[in-house]
Amino acid sequence: MNILLLGSGGREHALAWKMSQSSLLTKLFIAPGNTGTALCGTNVNIAATDFESIKKFCIDNAIEIVVVGPEEPLVKGIYDFFKEDVSVNHIPVIGPSKKGAQLEGSKAFAKAFMEKHHIPSAGYREFDESNYEEGVAYLQAHSLPIVLKADGLAAGKGVIICQNYIEAVAEFELMIQQSKFGDASKKVVVEEFLSGIEMSVFVLTDGVNYVILPEAKDYKRIGEGDKGLNTGGMGAISPVPFADEAFMQKIIAQVVEPTIKGIREDKLEYAGFIFIGIIKVGEEPFVIEYNCRMGDPETEVVMPRLRNDLVALFKAVTTQKLDEVNIETDPRSAATVVAVSGGYPGEYEKGKPIEGLDLIQEEETIVFHAGTKQEGETIVTAGGRVLAVTSLGNTLQKSVEKSMAILEVIEFDGMHFRKDIGYEFY
Repeated sequence: MNILLLGSGGREHALAWKMSQSSLLTKLFIAPGNTGTALCGTNVNIAATDFESIKKFCIDNAIEIVVVGPEEPLVKGIYDFFKEDVSVNHIPVIGPSKKGAQLEGSKAFAKAFMEKHHIPSAGYREFDESNYEEGVAYLQAHSLPIVLKADGLAAGKGVIICQNYIEAVAEFELMIQQSKFGDASKKVVVEEFLSGIEMSVFVLTDGVNYVILPEAKDYKRIGEGDKGLNTGGMGAISPVPFADEAFMQKIIAQVVEPTIKGIREDKLEYAGFIFIGIIKVGEEPFVIEYNCRMGDPETEVVMPRLRNDLVALFKAVTTQKLDEVNIETDPRSAATVVAVSGGYPGEYEKGKPIEGLDLIQEEETIVFHAGTKQEGETIVTAGGRVLAVTSLGNTLQKSVEKSMAILEVIEFDGMHFRKDIGYEFY
């Protein structure tokens, strides 16, 4: 099969790496890709949201499946674009329709979906310019802390946890009146704060059937001990020690099954990944958020533990035969540690030469590229999150230690990484 993968981050390198191992694969193209994806297939200089160019490329290269990595093309309707165009509507897109992608694209849509289908989640209200004053009064009567979420996509930065009323009202005003997150915060969801420990559950659905991939836990804060600013993710682990069989069964019964049933009942066209952010409160699972694609850097620990042929899974999605699939998982632990540019998640410089990549020969370690670029013979930094180093080990601690040892070999000016990924569990 000829496959086109859209995206350019660590998630896409992990997906490309996994797909490249498939006996079903003929050619893999990645648009636009990065230095790492070029090792797994052919990079194509097309933006993931340039639908017309993607269509032309698919026709010219006899593409049989389009796999969408990031959320933006899905929220913008690439599934619908393909479905409605007679020249490409025979090519399946792995991802939901524009309406289905609203589970990620609109916090208000997702909360209403959860409420309708009795999926456990934090209590909430939504506000915009039309009921702004009512929102201020609601905040002033709310228990602390208060969670404010921009309704739309805000590059992972649209969630603010406020510890006092002055901060809450000020942020509420900035979001709605001053467009702090642009159009994304024209509507704001106000949620109760849930206290617990978080994890990520990954479901692949064909719209009727589903399978559950290995679960993961990511680490968002820039600093050790989960302190400092939020980032796109500084590392991840899989499996998650507290997600024992009993807890996973609760997630399946209370969250996954009602989600798939709700997708069918609401007639949402959905053939792709559902990423469910879970928080364990006491012994109960609550949904924090839905995403309509795989997570990053979680994909970098999920794919190395997945023993199934990923292309075969995608083929089963396109033929609605996921009910015939059993997921096989590597029993070893996986840990990924992300190396980021100095200054990230604030301002950072690009173009720093990366040294040491050619010295890595550890069999149980994979270096996934995120923000990298090839300049002649040199690989240089080209983003905030630069590399994700994933290792497999018999214990979580061993896998973390292996990734850290590799990161001692790699260097670039200003490089920073957390040394405590998975710290709560060993």
